[in-house]
Amino acid sequence: MKIICVGRNYAAHAKELNNSVEEEPVIFLKPDTALLNNNQDFYLPDFSNDIHYETEVVVKINKAGKHIDEKFAHRYYDSISLGIDFTARDLQSMLKAKGLPWERAKAFDGSAVIGSFLPLADIGMISDLSFSMNLNGQQVQSANTSEMVFSVDKVIAFVSRFITLKTGDLIYTGTPQGVGKVNVGDNLVGFLGDKELFNFKVK
Repeated sequence: MKIICVGRNYAAHAKELNNSVEEEPVIFLKPDTALLNNNQDFYLPDFSNDIHYETEVVVKINKAGKHIDEKFAHRYYDSISLGIDFTARDLQSMLKAKGLPWERAKAFDGSAVIGSFLPLADIGMISDLSFSMNLNGQQVQSANTSEMVFSVDKVIAFVSRFITLKTGDLIYTGTPQGVGKVNVGDNLVGFLGDKELFNFKVK
């Protein structure tokens, strides 16, 4: 199982971090050891003082495919969830300044929170889904998938040119603006529409 993540897929988020919006999707990987599910507590790592939440719609691949045409990409997923791409922002900034890869800041254990999956057939068009995240009872992120720079189907087509997708692979489709730091004791709750998909604490 692979965890494939998309960066800078919401223009406002790219702007808030002073990043450019690219002409092609920015992708990176997390290992399966990054996955944190079943509303388990997230433990702050000792190598960073600035861990940020990034709430994202997550697609689960349901069959293998390579060189997938965009018009057929919708056949390769039928359930979605909401997750968090935790990022060690201080470490990421240092690595970016040196022109080095991001993995140490993105791929650490527990950095890929995943919520409950819902059948896409029960939710609606993936191109028009509202989602949000509350931090300690206050909404800090809210967006609609229509705001993506690259749609889910475009991302699947792009990724599959380089990496064979397999059943069970997860694609984190990018975060909107409103990212921020987490601290011990924080409670994070994610919603797809009005459906709660994750609810966990930071330790």
